[in-house]
Amino acid sequence: MVELDLQIALDHSLLPSKAQFQIWCETALAHRTGDSELTIRLVDREEGQMLNRTWRNKDYATNVLSFPADIPEGLLDIPLLGDLVVCVPVLELEAQEQKKALDAHWAHLIIHGCLHLLGYDHIDEDEAEEMENLERKLLAQLDYPDPYLVI
Repeated sequence: MVELDLQIALDHSLLPSKAQFQIWCETALAHRTGDSELTIRLVDREEGQMLNRTWRNKDYATNVLSFPADIPEGLLDIPLLGDLVVCVPVLELEAQEQKKALDAHWAHLIIHGCLHLLGYDHIDEDEAEEMENLERKLLAQLDYPDPYLVI
């Protein structure tokens, strides 16, 4: 089971439903044997830039930030994975510039962020290939196209 806390920190009328976020998270986390808890916070460009500057020393808003829970083993017995922060204006602009369906880009970035919470990364080529292949597989299960296909 995936317990999702959805926080909407911007005024925006065209956001995916909580049910859509739930499906995307459950798809990304389906291979986990236990329960999972996470928060997804939807933010504007200003908050996205502030968080990226504070936590990554990069002074611009980025599409999604992942904050894995760093709970020492044995301290708390909760299935907390962490938090995702999605900068909605950046995500929407990327979808437009890359000529991707908005819902497909949302699905990709939520799945991408969830995989980061599980420890996947794309720092080196082998890790990137593994993560991207898993993203393709999970998105295909939901009938979304390959997000890395260049048109």
